[in-house]
Amino acid sequence: MVLSTGNISKSFAGEKLIEGASILINEGEKAALVGINGSGKTTFLKIIAGELSPDEGIVTFAKDSSFAYLKQINDIDTDLSIEEELTTVIKPILDMEERFIKLQEEISKADEKGLEELYSEYDRLQHELELNNAYMAKSIGILKGLGFIEEEFSRKVSTLSGGQKTRVYLAKILLSEPDIILLDEPTNHLDLSSIEWLESYLNNYKKAVLIVSHDRYFLDKIVTKVIDIDNKKVETYNGNYTEFTKKKKELKETAMRAYLNREAEIKRQEEVIEKLKSFNREKSVKRAESRQKALDKIERIDKPIEEKSDMNLFFSQSIESGQDVLHIEGLSKSFGHRKLFENVNIDIKRGEHVAILGDNGTGKTTLLKILNNIIEPDSGYIHFGTNVCMAYYDQEHQVLHMDKTLFDEISDTYPEMTNTRIRNILAAFLFTGEDVYKKISDLSGGERGRVSLVKLMLSKANFLLLDEPTNHLDIVSKDVLENALNSFPGTVCYVSHDRYFINKTATRILDLTEN
Repeated sequence: MVLSTGNISKSFAGEKLIEGASILINEGEKAALVGINGSGKTTFLKIIAGELSPDEGIVTFAKDSSFAYLKQINDIDTDLSIEEELTTVIKPILDMEERFIKLQEEISKADEKGLEELYSEYDRLQHELELNNAYMAKSIGILKGLGFIEEEFSRKVSTLSGGQKTRVYLAKILLSEPDIILLDEPTNHLDLSSIEWLESYLNNYKKAVLIVSHDRYFLDKIVTKVIDIDNKKVETYNGNYTEFTKKKKELKETAMRAYLNREAEIKRQEEVIEKLKSFNREKSVKRAESRQKALDKIERIDKPIEEKSDMNLFFSQSIESGQDVLHIEGLSKSFGHRKLFENVNIDIKRGEHVAILGDNGTGKTTLLKILNNIIEPDSGYIHFGTNVCMAYYDQEHQVLHMDKTLFDEISDTYPEMTNTRIRNILAAFLFTGEDVYKKISDLSGGERGRVSLVKLMLSKANFLLLDEPTNHLDIVSKDVLENALNSFPGTVCYVSHDRYFINKTATRILDLTEN
């Protein structure tokens, strides 16, 4: 055992989020923590990491064990370079190297009397450094595996984006090799090649890992145990994610059948009792009373609670576009001395679902922003076809107004909509009651994603441009989005690193690569 929790419970504002959560992670085990958005996965991780106190229960780590925790946002505020930040993990080794160099100077100046002691220390340090030299090479391998290029190693961490800082922090965790790693959405800021590298790394990692992720392929490749948070309760299943979903579905169906059978039996007994009473004879009344006593002893089965998570999402178009939707010729873009792409040529036809793939830094998001007139290209020609009406889903949700409430965000964009209609649509996206008066700035990433999808759906555009639309969506919501896009008669062009989503929705792949 490397980690266990006993009867963990946690409430916020009087509402219980997690109740009686007991889990066990053994040495070297790879486990997933799953559940719909809002079920308490991140809260549970924070409790395990000691960042939140539980209302009840206890968290226990094995004696002398170490752990590291990757949050969704890891803001490292330092003027160190990327490479220097990683060396803080192996500072004892660097201190040994410094002492080793000084020792060489001392030996050259020492008299015969002190040489023996100096040589003894020299031999010991040399042996230890030989054992630890691999760490420097490993740190470079990890940085490259997580998508950094050597030219970036000297960049100050303080100048990086939030996603890049999170990758640096993940690199530090992997280099430190704790006994258990807690990972909250580790693939959110990784491109496809980096995700595949991380899969391989974690599969070969000899110690324990507990992962929160909505990446179905990622979980299937790594985990052998799934810990499910469902309606405040925590249950553990053996197997990968696909095996878990199958087992959970079977258990839900079995529980529902048992409930319906028990309810049918109770109803039948009640009908018999009423019929016996209606005879109004002493013998029949006694038989009714006897049956009632037996009925009162029957253990009632609670109706299985269904997870409320699926959005009511559909896309429609107000007008059909022409056959030729988009023509791009000779498109190029650079930032300073860094060339993102050049001479890009693309043609997209009506009804196509085009996925744009490529490593981080190849310009996928920049390409979408150019198409939306947010960024100017350096050169090239862009032409939209007849009757093309475009709508844009921005992964950073910059199309949302942070100072507005959800209700105002929709009503200001679509002033012709009635208050009742707005409330009904927000409810279809799981925003009910007072939720509609929350400010956009107070919403989680997943909630902002759902608001952006509301606006996208209401646009009734015939050409949808989507930048990482599955980021922050739970797995059930991803299924809903996949079905909505597959039913959409218009044209879709999107950037994504979610392989399952791409396989489900793309009819064509465009790979943006560096030359």
